[in-house]
Amino acid sequence: MKFLHLGDLHLGKALSNFDLIEDQRYILDRILHIAEKESIDGMLIAGDVYDKSIPSEAATKLLDYFLMKLAKKKIKVFMVSGNHDSDDRLNYGSTLFASNQIFISAVFDGTLHKQSFADGDTEIDIYMLPFVKASQIRHYFPDEDIESYEDAVRTIIRNTPIDKNNKNILVAHQFVSGKGEDPALAGSEGIGTQSVGMVEKIGHDCFDDFDYVALGHIHSPQRVGRDEIRYSGSPLKYSLSEAKNEKSVPLITVSAEERIKIKLVPLKPLRDMRHIKGTMKELLDQKNVKAPEDFIYATLTDEDMINDAMGVLQQVYPNTVRIDYDNSHTREIEQIDISRIAENKSFPELIGDFYRLMYGCEITEEEMDVMRAAAREAGVINEAG
Repeated sequence: MKFLHLGDLHLGKALSNFDLIEDQRYILDRILHIAEKESIDGMLIAGDVYDKSIPSEAATKLLDYFLMKLAKKKIKVFMVSGNHDSDDRLNYGSTLFASNQIFISAVFDGTLHKQSFADGDTEIDIYMLPFVKASQIRHYFPDEDIESYEDAVRTIIRNTPIDKNNKNILVAHQFVSGKGEDPALAGSEGIGTQSVGMVEKIGHDCFDDFDYVALGHIHSPQRVGRDEIRYSGSPLKYSLSEAKNEKSVPLITVSAEERIKIKLVPLKPLRDMRHIKGTMKELLDQKNVKAPEDFIYATLTDEDMINDAMGVLQQVYPNTVRIDYDNSHTREIEQIDISRIAENKSFPELIGDFYRLMYGCEITEEEMDVMRAAAREAGVINEAG
């Protein structure tokens, strides 16, 4: 049997003010094309299906479109919830979906549910573990010592009968680390070695009983510990930290005789995400302009601030997401001990110092009045400040 492994779709996500629904529909259509070309039997979807716990109407319609296309192709779906998903919303209609071989596990109810299939001589058990926290699992196993995410996952697996004569696949959404190493982090989950997106890491050896573990939660595609424990990564680039990622979808081939085979099928987006750097003149020079419709993060190296830099850049790169500066002023600021700057200084003095560092001149009274008004509105200073 053949499976595609997806994770972190984040349907409904936006980049700044740019809606990504069109880009997400495009990449899902590419995945459907791969599924048909490779004659796959099942789709493993490892959580963070939606970007928000209350998804937009466009996001729910897009998921409905994707699932219905898979159902028409007679492709089985095994989908779990992630930490971005609303358990109840993702679980809605799961009984009806199951009649079309779309299996959803969005809420852990004390049992690690599985679906079993036979393909000739190959017996395959697919287990679905939705995103769980230690506090949830204590309720079902009151006699177990459960203090961490890892304790919770180990307890669930230890209390699950697994037939090692079969091929066993797990679909899960957790932060899993290799021995002495952590996954390469990228995307909206944040950074850190002990936790990612407030999710504590667990050791990959939790999953020794499984032939393949389809993981979600980390946006960079990668193996963890061994080739068969893998993050598919998000199908699109959702942050600057992913700009250099090569997105792909793992194609998993399962047979009774052989070890599981893994092939990474490249995914080409409708619009790429790129980081460009240089002076405004260099970036706008026609010989340097490539794929202007891509999502652009721009770093300007001009020494002087450019008035309406975003508006100027968007004349050539309409999907510019963010602009920052890298020049002598910003590098000087990076060297400053922020905690020392504020010592014994008034609000006007702090703003004046910052203005001189950024622009190399004094702030005007009119500009200071604007800053005071903004600070009062934010509650940073009182009316007398």
